[in-house]
Amino acid sequence: MRRVRPGVAAARGSTGVAGGAAPRTAGPASSRTAGAPARAPGEERALTSVAAGETYRAQEVAESKDGQPVDVPRLWHVTLSVSGEQAPLKEVRRALEQLAHDHPFLLTSRYAGDHAEIRYWEEARDLHDAAAVALRLWGEHRQTAGLPPWEIVGLEVIDRQTYHQRIAEGYGPAPATPVGVHPY
Repeated sequence: MRRVRPGVAAARGSTGVAGGAAPRTAGPASSRTAGAPARAPGEERALTSVAAGETYRAQEVAESKDGQPVDVPRLWHVTLSVSGEQAPLKEVRRALEQLAHDHPFLLTSRYAGDHAEIRYWEEARDLHDAAAVALRLWGEHRQTAGLPPWEIVGLEVIDRQTYHQRIAEGYGPAPATPVGVHPY
């Protein structure tokens, strides 16, 4: 059984192209799929996947039962960094607290008047899915949580094993404690 966070499945659409990959056009419109109409401002766009390589498909089949692929979600540690124009600290804190309230999967947030860092665990099939959800988090919740109009300036997505290995070896991000929203 495949588990998906609420709202994520509806955002992921199929382009009808074999393997899930969508052809891309060159030039300034390269962020759109070929033949797709331009979106109106504020219109939601569906995510499309990049076709998996042969190594991934072979591994997926090897781990499957009766030749049927097994789609098992994994945990990914995500660190999302955002930055932009100076904003009042009270408003930044309130917005991050609202985001944490709306989405309890957030572990910790650190903030200053012109930047913030959000850390959390994401459940996803692979790194591509976890990164896609992370890259949409700030923009999708900008209005509902009242987040500042900052841009994403950094993203790190690592699997659970790598996260714990880094902690055990004494490097990498410090464990996400204390949980909550804190100033730098």
